[in-house]
Formats: sequence, C-alpha cells, structure tokens
Amino acid sequence: MLLRLFLALAFIAACAGPASAQKTLRFVVPYGAGGAPDVMSRMLATKLSERNGHPVIVDNRPGSSGILAAQIVQQAAPDGQTLFVADTGHFAINVSLHPKLPYDPRKDFVPVIEAISSPLFLAVNSALPVKNVKELLALARSKPEGLSYGSSGNGSVHHLGMAQIQALSGANLTHVPYKGVAQSVPAVLSGDVAVAFFGLPSILPHVKSGKARLIGVTERTALMPEVVPIAEQLPGFNVRVTVGFLAPAGTPPDVVKRLNADVAAILNMRDVEERLRVLGIDKIAGSPEQFRDVIAADIDRYAKIVRETGAKAD
Repeated sequence: MLLRLFLALAFIAACAGPASAQKTLRFVVPYGAGGAPDVMSRMLATKLSERNGHPVIVDNRPGSSGILAAQIVQQAAPDGQTLFVADTGHFAINVSLHPKLPYDPRKDFVPVIEAISSPLFLAVNSALPVKNVKELLALARSKPEGLSYGSSGNGSVHHLGMAQIQALSGANLTHVPYKGVAQSVPAVLSGDVAVAFFGLPSILPHVKSGKARLIGVTERTALMPEVVPIAEQLPGFNVRVTVGFLAPAGTPPDVVKRLNADVAAILNMRDVEERLRVLGIDKIAGSPEQFRDVIAADIDRYAKIVRETGAKAD
C-alpha cells in the first residue's frame, strides 16, 4: 500500500515538474502601447512563446523618462526572466540629463542584444501650414509665443531631438511632455501641440488618413524615401534611436548568450523582417559585445549633445 502511494506521489511530482518549472519571460517596456519598442516587443513575445513554449508578456511602464521601468528590471532577479526594452534615451541620454540617476546602464545591466534601429519622424497636424523643417522654424519665429512641441516625457529622445533643433535654429519652441505616445499622438492631431517626434507605427495611420504630415526624419528609410532627413534640412542635427534588451547585472553569461540567440533568431525570421520593414524599423540583431560598445559610445555622444543644447529633464 505504501509502495503504491509512493509511486503515485512520484508520478504526480514528475507530471507537475515541467509545469511548475515553466517560467514567464517579461519584457518591461518604458512606453505605452503603440510605439516602435512596444510593437517590436509584442511581435517578439509572440514568436518567442511559440519557439520555446514558455509564456512571454509585455509589461508597459511609461513615464518618468523610463526610470521606473529601468528600476523594475534593475531590482529583478538576474535569472534572465526580466528584460528591459531600452532605447537610446534610457541607456545613454538619461546619464547626462539626470545627475542623480538611480541606475548606471554600464554597471546595473548586462547588454543582451541591440535589436533594432528606429528612425523618428517629425510630424505636424496636417492643418499646420508647413511642409518641411525650414517652414516649421519660420512659423515658430513669426509667432511671439513660438510653437509648442510634444514628447514622450522629459529626457526622452523625442525631447532631446527637438531640443537640438531648437539649439541649432534659435527658434522659440516650448516643450510639453506627455507620459507616452498614447498621449502625444492625440496632442498633435488635436493641435494641442504643433509638432513631435514619433516612431512610424504610431503616426503612419494618421498620415495615411490625412490628419498628420511628416516633415523630417532622423535617418532616411527606404519605406518613405520622400521624407527628407532633418540633418539635410538643418545641418548639425545628429539624433538617432536604437532599441535593445538589457538584463539585470549578474545575469550569467550563458543565459545572456541564450537570450541573444533566441531574440536574434526571431529577428532574422523572414516574416518578422518584413513586418519590421513595413513599420520603417531596421533590424540590427547584434552581439552582446557589440551592444556594449554602442552603449558606451552613445553615452559619450549624447553627453555632448546635452551640453550643447542645455536640455534639462525637468
């Protein structure tokens, strides 16, 4: 009788073992739904779940210049189950904008993979009588109060891009920060602000409907070659956005290597590449070491931009 009971319990434990051992991978995204990091994360989450048979969730934590999202991952167990979907603002710009930044992207995180490059498009409400950056700046100069611009928050790359345009042009531009793209898109469409930077996924539907107009882009994309890069309209402009995955410091190298391989495999899938292309997103899928070099170089580059623009997080 005891032997039968022991065998039954052993069988139950064996059956329950795989299910109990199954863990959920979480992507912490410092933006609301709709932007390039969110769209990419959801696409990868679906594919990774299908590939590995484990659940993958996207946890949107917008606001506070990504600091809240960063701290969630910073304080997570270094087991590869929680990843920070960080863009240039979070791993490079914040270092210069926040003297008391509660995390160090070089010490508190381990680079997993630089996943994509996401060109930012400068968009205005279609009712605004401007078709390029020169006309936008001329309009701003013609108004005593200047023009207002939106962003995804103080210290975001969207904020710094506009701050650099203001510094290079001398135009009167007033910053209106929002908690994420879900708020900044309606602000432009309603005319609450005149202009803002967006990833293509969040603004393209409104361009197609005729409610918004694209007047510049941080780097030329084959999907919209007619949109002139801002640097060609305003010499000296050099903001670029990349998005990658960071794990908490202490994550074992073999876990980082596995995560890199998993994400890279998904990014290299033909249907994923095509979907990214349609969204105006360029795939990178580099190594952890390559991403580490990008982070170090961008911290130095954006420190220079912050000094030159005088941009502030508050």
